[in-house]
Amino acid sequence: METAIIKIGNSKGLRLSKNILEKYNIKDKVELILEKGHIILKPIPSPRKNWDKAFKKMNESGDDKLLMSDIFEDENLEEWS
Repeated sequence: METAIIKIGNSKGLRLSKNILEKYNIKDKVELILEKGHIILKPIPSPRKNWDKAFKKMNESGDDKLLMSDIFEDENLEEWS
């Protein structure tokens, strides 16, 4: 596929079509890889992608319990009143 390099302010950029952005799930950022005379653009996945499924699986297996108490024995809660 051939595409033009366009001027953006004092820089230049590459314009990607809506179809490419959707097909490869490209949002705001890509990883730029320079490899053996090639430039590779790799989508950066959402950092929290599929967390909802992981949390549901943890809950179902009983693995979503607190590892430590949220109140310490020597904690003085009256200080915060």
